[in-house]
Formats: sequence, structure tokens, C-alpha cells
Amino acid sequence: MMNVTVDVLSPIKKKLNFEIDADTVAVELENAYKKIAKTADIKGFRKGKVPRKILEQHYGPRAQYDATGPLINNSLYKALLDNKIEAVSQPEVVNSGVVEAGKSFKYEAEVEIRPEIVVKDYTKLSLEKETFSFDDQVVEQQLEQMANSKVQLDVTSRKKARDGDTVIIDFEGFIDDTPFENGAAKDFELSLGSNSFIPGFETQVVGMKREQEKEIEVTFPDGYGSKDLAGKPAIFKVLLKEIKEKNIPQIDDALAKEFEADSLDELKERIKEDSITQENQRIDAQLQETLMNALITNNPFDVPEGMIENQLHHLKDNFTQKLKAQGMTLEMLGMNDETFATTYRDMAMQQVKGEIILDTIADQEKIIVEEDVLEAKMQSFADESDIPLDQVKKYFENEQTMAGLKGQILQEKITKYLLDQAVITEVEPKQPEQAADSSEKKES
Repeated sequence: MMNVTVDVLSPIKKKLNFEIDADTVAVELENAYKKIAKTADIKGFRKGKVPRKILEQHYGPRAQYDATGPLINNSLYKALLDNKIEAVSQPEVVNSGVVEAGKSFKYEAEVEIRPEIVVKDYTKLSLEKETFSFDDQVVEQQLEQMANSKVQLDVTSRKKARDGDTVIIDFEGFIDDTPFENGAAKDFELSLGSNSFIPGFETQVVGMKREQEKEIEVTFPDGYGSKDLAGKPAIFKVLLKEIKEKNIPQIDDALAKEFEADSLDELKERIKEDSITQENQRIDAQLQETLMNALITNNPFDVPEGMIENQLHHLKDNFTQKLKAQGMTLEMLGMNDETFATTYRDMAMQQVKGEIILDTIADQEKIIVEEDVLEAKMQSFADESDIPLDQVKKYFENEQTMAGLKGQILQEKITKYLLDQAVITEVEPKQPEQAADSSEKKES
């Protein structure tokens, strides 16, 4: 038997006070001593045959410790269920008594809970939305980028290298007339103007002639990766062996065919349609962010640290997966788990608050996900991915994936409901300088 009382510490934390009767304590102590007896090595006694009194003398503290775990585990989670407390993170034992024969065992545990809120001021919100006007320059800029992606490097007949060329060089570096480690290479390909080499090196290659040898003087930056070289002046002996220039293809039907379009006009139309779709998606996403910021401002409340940690974990998983697809890692960006958590903590907290607010509005407004909407969403997935509907349904048979799908649909319905009731004013897009100023104010 056990006695449990619950104290409300805050809207996001409760404390459970336990007292477990002496009989239950005796059972767990007996179990602990039985396990100890199997391996106890005491002179004069065979294993498994040591009397209880002797075991208590030699292993009393260990038996008390071993009994503590089952007493807590067998009572804590049952108490959460009995009291209908949904923990959002691992409960924490904050005060534990000592297990003693013939006495009850007392302990206290704190648990974080999802806050129960009443959302207010969520209808007729005043929101700003960017006006959309398409700029044909976007198409031209995209075409230029596509042409540059197909650039070829051809050997030029020019004798002198110029900025933008790619050169083939041999080089060897010296500090105080002594070659340094990893300071030499042959047939090295260097793009002039890329700033990929030591500062000052590329500019001195510009103007060199084919087969010319030259000594180039540079100074390694103070923050250079190798401490032996950082901040030191060096001389590189360079031989320029070949000069190549970029050959950018013409923007014409032939280029369009390389991007699976029948003509340049068709490619332009495709770029325009894609750009319009992306810009509308960006504007809609920005409007939804404005909506969420307004809801959070109108409804301040605390969120459990455990929910923030879970969301941070989710964000990091998604981020690292995207990096992995690009052949990158967090470490390549100069980040680790700790710096990621510091950087994205506020974002995670806002997302948790937004989720709680939207879920609460759904309850208040009795917004639900109908079966026909769920069916239509799965059909849409099947059509977009060209996968049989039965296969898609089988994937969503998993309770967790189905909950995720319902959550996504519910969020879309609530967001539409709120935007339909909002007072939306269209405004001109912010210029880059204005956007930067706004971002700085938000951060401060």
C-alpha cells in the first residue's frame, strides 16, 4: 500500500509526496537480500547459505540501496496514472528517505506537465502581409545562374592571367629560406578571385605569363589553422603552367534543352511559375509567423523545460539530416550539441508555445480532423509520390505517424480558421536594410 498526495508547484510543475507502507518495504528488502545472498562471499559460509543476520551486518547499506529503486519505480509511474498526470519529461526524485526494516519509506518527486491555458484575443487579429508583384529580373537572374552552372574551362591563347581565370601552377613555400610542411604542390588548380588561398597570393598571380616563374610574398593570417605558420611572412616560388578561362554558354534553346525544356521560352515560363510558387509560399509562411507571434504576445505563459528540450532534439535531428544530405556535419559549421541548443533554444520555445496555443484553440473551438479530410490527405500523398494508396495507409497504421499526420492537418485547419477571421493589411515588401533593422530590434 502507498499514500500519495499531490502539490501544485506551478502551472507547469507538480510534486508528488509518497509514503510506502512498512510491509511493502519489507518485501523489497527481502528481494534485495535474496539477490545479494546468491553472490555473497563471506568466509565460513557457502554462497547462497549465508544467514540473513550476517548479510545485514555485511551488506545492509547495499540492500537498502538496492531496494530503493524498485520501491520508487513501482510507485512513481502508477501514481502518475492514478492521478492522471501526463509528464512531459522524466520525473525527478528530489527528496528520498532511507529504506529501513519495519518502517515506511517516504520520498518526493517533481514532474513537469503541459500547461493548461485559456487562449484569449485570437480572433480579428490585425496582421500585415506582403503584397506580391513578380519581377521579371528574377527569371533573367535565374537563367544567368543556370548558364554559369554549365560553365566550361577552356585553355586560352592569352599569355597573361587575369582575374576570373583558372590557372595551373606549381608552388613551394618558404619561411626564412626553409621549406615548410605541406607548403608545396604540383599542377595545382587555382581560381583567381576565389579568395581560397592565402590573402594576397591570388592578386600577385594575376598578370603572370604562361611558363613564368615568380616569387610571391605573403603573410599568413594571425588566425591561420597551423600555429607554426600563423602571422609569419612567407615566400612562394610559383611556376604558372597553364591559363584557362570560363566559357559560359549562351542563354538559348540549346541551354534550355540541358535543363529538360523544349525551348528557352518554355524554360522561362517554368522558372517564372516556380518563382511565383516559392514567393507565395514565403509570403504565406511569413504571415503565419506573424500570426503566431501575435498569439504568443497576447497569451504569455511558461513552458516546461522538458518540452523545450524535446523540441530542440527534434530540430537538431532535422538539421543534421539536411546537412548529411549535403555531405556536411554540425562540426563543419563550427557547432556542437551545446552551441546548437544555445542558438536555437528561443526558436524551440516559440514553437512549443505555438503548438500549445493552437491545440488549445482547437479544443475551445471544437475543431477536429474529419475522416474524409484524413483520407484525402493520404490520397494526396499517394498521388504526389506515385505510391499506391494502400501502401500509404499501411505507413500511417503506426500510431505515432498517424498522430503526426492528424496534428499537421489540425494545425492547417486552425491556422486557416484564424487567418480567415484576421484583419489582414497588405504592405509593400521591406527593403533589405529595413529587414535587417527589424531583425536587430527583435534580437535586442
